[in-house]
Amino acid sequence: MSEIYIAGIGMTKFGRHLDRSYKDLTRESIEQALTDAGAELTDVQQAYFASCVIGFMHDQHMIPGHIALRSVGFEGIPIFNLEGACASASTALHLAAMAINSGSCDIAIAVGTEKMNDPDKSKMFAAFDSAWDVTTIEENRDTLLKMGEGVECPEGSQSPRPYSMFMDVYAAFSRQHMKTFGTTQRQIAAVSAKNHLHSVHNPRSQYQVAYTIDEVLVAPPITYPLTLPMCAPISDGSAAAVLCNAEGLKRLKGDSSRAVKLLSSVVRSSSNRGYEDYKNHLTALAAAEAYEKAGIAPADVDVAEVHDATAMGEIIQVENLQLTPYGEAGRAAEQGDFTIGGRVPINPSGGLESKGHPIGATGLGQVYELVTQLRGEAGKRQVDGARIAIQENGGGIYGVEEATAAINIFSK
Repeated sequence: MSEIYIAGIGMTKFGRHLDRSYKDLTRESIEQALTDAGAELTDVQQAYFASCVIGFMHDQHMIPGHIALRSVGFEGIPIFNLEGACASASTALHLAAMAINSGSCDIAIAVGTEKMNDPDKSKMFAAFDSAWDVTTIEENRDTLLKMGEGVECPEGSQSPRPYSMFMDVYAAFSRQHMKTFGTTQRQIAAVSAKNHLHSVHNPRSQYQVAYTIDEVLVAPPITYPLTLPMCAPISDGSAAAVLCNAEGLKRLKGDSSRAVKLLSSVVRSSSNRGYEDYKNHLTALAAAEAYEKAGIAPADVDVAEVHDATAMGEIIQVENLQLTPYGEAGRAAEQGDFTIGGRVPINPSGGLESKGHPIGATGLGQVYELVTQLRGEAGKRQVDGARIAIQENGGGIYGVEEATAAINIFSK
């Protein structure tokens, strides 16, 4: 990869924005990113727009990016609409970087926006229903639930209220990890408590309330071993990043010393592996490729943002990123290794569990945090001396893993 930079970033507060349109949210994040980069609308040569449920929730199918970006003022340039479940925004960043790397443009913008909250909660949950193969729903469910067999679920550990089908998926992942490695519910709760603590100092986070481990454990159940604070909420929001090469950076009016370098960007799809073959998880393979392309090792990473749609997701992905050996992430979380000030801080933003999870914007929300960290501008949640950062973002389900995953590595 040639030299590619993140010159500007923008992000709305994630949360419930019932009184705002997806165009309003998009405008806010783009204006922030352009201002941060010292860019004008006319500087941007290509745009990549990510979303998943704008069509389902708001009937704006086929061209949501064209509609949103025209309302901001973009005209004439190529605009690409992207959808890859929760990894959509990271895919937008990846393709914008590839376009710059190919020489087709010097400056591009990646945007992710989602407007998920609705007075009709059943519609909100139904928005997730197509994130796996809809022609084999029973087979999908049976395959995933089999992963969790052999772990006894205590009485009263299943919510009587509706929730996303993906919580059953993450519960199966959790139980499989518990029986394979001895991971405990308390260790999973430690991840959740840590992320909620981090979010207290993030003004763009949907929740800014700290929890203790014990408070997480006694919170309302979702499905064992998951309780409510361990799970990401349904969120609205938008995030954006202005990318450029060295030539494009010269044309921008922003402070070029604040630009963050993209060392590598890898997107990978799932395979037909068995769930016992965890070392060939698509994220593990993508991470190995990203480290090689970036010319760094896992030990070089100072800070990470990973896809914690549940706290168990963080445990799995930290291990896939080789930031801790397989089976040891739960224990490491419990002893504080992943807390700000620990060995390698994970999700200083508060993660999806606390910051929020507007699925089409989530990946660029992670990038926003990491760029802020590498610039040394994260305030009370700043990771001291952060120079190398890694982002992991997965989307959908196919077989026993995510349908797609993106890894991006950045340097100061």
